[in-house]
Amino acid sequence: MSNAPLGGANLRGAVDLSSLVRPQAPQAGGAPSAPGGIEQQVTDATFTAVLDLSASVPVIVEFFGAGIQPGLGPVVRQYGGRLALATVDGTTNPQLVQAFQVQEVPTVAAVIGGRPLQLFSGMMPEAELRTVLDQVLALAAQNGVTGTIPVDGEVGESSEPVEEPLPPLHQEAYDAITAGDFAAAIRAYETAIAQNPRDQLAVAGLAQVSLLARLEGLNAGEVRSAAAASPSDADAQLAVADLDVSGGHLEDAFARLLDLFPTLDTAGKNAVRTRLLEYFEIAGAEDPRVIVARRHLTGLLY
Repeated sequence: MSNAPLGGANLRGAVDLSSLVRPQAPQAGGAPSAPGGIEQQVTDATFTAVLDLSASVPVIVEFFGAGIQPGLGPVVRQYGGRLALATVDGTTNPQLVQAFQVQEVPTVAAVIGGRPLQLFSGMMPEAELRTVLDQVLALAAQNGVTGTIPVDGEVGESSEPVEEPLPPLHQEAYDAITAGDFAAAIRAYETAIAQNPRDQLAVAGLAQVSLLARLEGLNAGEVRSAAAASPSDADAQLAVADLDVSGGHLEDAFARLLDLFPTLDTAGKNAVRTRLLEYFEIAGAEDPRVIVARRHLTGLLY
């Protein structure tokens, strides 16, 4: 997990998408009530309740401690029960700290259908936080987790989501992702970029949804076995690099492709270069890992 705060455009490289490859179906039945309402504090001993709840509604997990208090409650409550929040004291729950690879507080993750997703560490402006939460909802919908939980009395009418409207093509892409129609989302982002080549959110969105499309239906074990069996095969290495990026293991993906690059023919080099540039968009230009990898790629090109 990255220790640096991630901007909205960088969310997608931090989310552990590999856990969504061939996910288990969520449990049948209606959405259960969160034991503590929309927001609850959990521990190593009580975290099972979060896993159960996450089969019906995405649960945001916020680690706090060392003078840092939970701060996501007001924003999460505004989603009207479509999200739940579990806060964890990182100083007294070592099992959860280890499971979520927490290295600093605040650290924020999510659980969808019992599967943990890494989100970001550090503080984040509210507008960018909403982008993160919207993407969590999109990933949850893609995996059939679309329930709601009752809104407790103290939230009242203020629980209704207050969201700024997206530009039309971005909304079209978002709706397509929610419906699992990645091809339509790709077309919407490509149109947005054609209309405004400086639309960086569309560029990042296109890179992310292209990754989702490539991962759809894959079996992670088979992909990794194929890559191990064919270390010089560009397609096999690109496929496993997708898995690495989806799991937040950017350095592994970069090293794999940069080591492979000098051994390839022109077509293979072009394919690897294009994929690396997509990864750079997903992670964000300011990510230190991107800076190092971009410098390495430039050296290989020139």
